[in-house]
Amino acid sequence: MANTKRPFYQRLYFQVLAGIVLGVFIGHFFPDIGVTLKPMGDAFIRLIKMMVAPIIFCTIVVGIAKMGDMREVGRVGLKSLIYFEVVSTFALLIGLIVVNIYQPGAGVNADPSTLETGGLTTYTTTAKSLSTVEFLLNIIPQTVVSAFAHGDILQVLLFSVLFGIALSQFGDKGKLLVRILDQSSHALFGVIGLVMKIAPFGACGAMAFSIGKYGFGTLLPLGKLMFGVFTTCLIFIFIILGPILKMVGFNIVNFLLYIKEEIFIVLGTSSSEAALPRMIAKLENLGCAKPVVGLVIPTGYSFNLDGTSIYLTMAAIFIAQATNTDLTLYQQLSLLGVLMLTSKGAAAVPGGGFVTLASTLSTVDTLPLAGLALLVGVDVLMSQIRAVTNLIGNGVATVVVSKWENALDIKKANRVLIGETEQEADTPEIVANAAAEEEFEK
Repeated sequence: MANTKRPFYQRLYFQVLAGIVLGVFIGHFFPDIGVTLKPMGDAFIRLIKMMVAPIIFCTIVVGIAKMGDMREVGRVGLKSLIYFEVVSTFALLIGLIVVNIYQPGAGVNADPSTLETGGLTTYTTTAKSLSTVEFLLNIIPQTVVSAFAHGDILQVLLFSVLFGIALSQFGDKGKLLVRILDQSSHALFGVIGLVMKIAPFGACGAMAFSIGKYGFGTLLPLGKLMFGVFTTCLIFIFIILGPILKMVGFNIVNFLLYIKEEIFIVLGTSSSEAALPRMIAKLENLGCAKPVVGLVIPTGYSFNLDGTSIYLTMAAIFIAQATNTDLTLYQQLSLLGVLMLTSKGAAAVPGGGFVTLASTLSTVDTLPLAGLALLVGVDVLMSQIRAVTNLIGNGVATVVVSKWENALDIKKANRVLIGETEQEADTPEIVANAAAEEEFEK
C-alpha cells in the first residue's frame, strides 16, 4: 500500500480534536446550545455500539474456529484473566497510595447530614442489584437474540466462544461458514469506516453537552480531586504500563501515537466502547493474532478497567477525607478488597464507575453513602480520563498476551509502530479489507 501523505486537516485525529475544542467552546460560551447538542454524541455512540456485538461475534468465532485447539483457547483466557487481576490490583493500589499522599479531600469539611442526596436515587437503586452472583448470572443471556439486542459484551462473548468451539468441531464441513463470517467481519469494519466520518461531530456534541450542563465552575471545588485522578492515570500509564510494554519490546509513546485516533474518540465521547471496533482492527494490523485479539479485548472491557479502578479508590478515600471520616490502614485495605470484586462489574451497567462506587459504599459501613453527592456533578467529566486509561490498558494487555502466546509478529509490529503508512494509521478497516481481498484471491 502506497505511503501517500495527506494534509493534517484530513487526518481523523485532527478532525476529532477540532470537534472536541469546538464542543468545549460551545459548551462554555453557549451552554444552552451545548446541552441541545447531546443527541449528536448519543447518535455517534449508538452507531458504534450497534456494530460492536456483530464484530465481536465474527472476530471470536472465526478466531476460535481457525485456532482449532480448545486448550489454546482456555490458555489464552486464563492468561488474560490473570493479567487483568494483577494489573487492575496495581491500579487500585496506586490510587490508594496517591490519594493518601495527595489528600484531595482535606479541608472540604462536608457534613454528610446536610448533603443533597436526591440525585443519588438512581445510582443507589441500581447498586443494590450489583452483587457478584447477579453479575455472574448476567453473563448468561435470556436468549441469544437478547444478548445482541442489548449489546451486552460479556453475553455476546459467551455465546461467541461457545459457537466458535462448536464450529471448530465441524472440521471441513464448517469451513464455508467460517469463510463467510470472516468476509462478513471485514464488511463490518467497512461500515465502521463510514461511521467514523461523523466522529468529529459526535465528539463535538458530547463535549458541548458535558461542558454546557456542568460547566467549568463545577470543576473548581473538586479540581484537586480531578487533577489527582488525571495525574494518577498518567502515572499508571507511563510507570506501570510503560515498563510492561517495554518487556514485550515496544515503547509506550510509540504505542500511544499509534492509537491516538482512538484516544481522541474516547476523550471526546467519554465512552471506551466508541473505539472498540477500531482497536480490534488496529491490534490485528499491529501483528496480534486474530483469536487473541478477539478474546482479550472484549473480556478486558469488563475485567480490566484500570482507569475505573484508580478512580474508585481515589473517590472512596476522597469521600472519607471530605467528610472527616477516619479510616485505619486495615479499613482501607478492606475497602480495597471489596473494590477488587465490585470493580469487575463496573461495565455491566450504565454509569458503571459511579454505580460500582455506590455499591461498594453500601457494602462497607465505614463511609457515608451521602458522600456520593459530592461527586455527582464531576463524575461525568472524570469519566473521560477513566475511559482513556481503560482503552490503553486493554490495548497493552492484548499485546502482552499475544507475546506470551507467541502470537505476535514482532517485526510487523515494529514496522507499524515506527514506519506505518498514513492510511494504515487512520483507517485500519481499509487494511483489514485489503487483507481479506488478498486472502480471497489465494
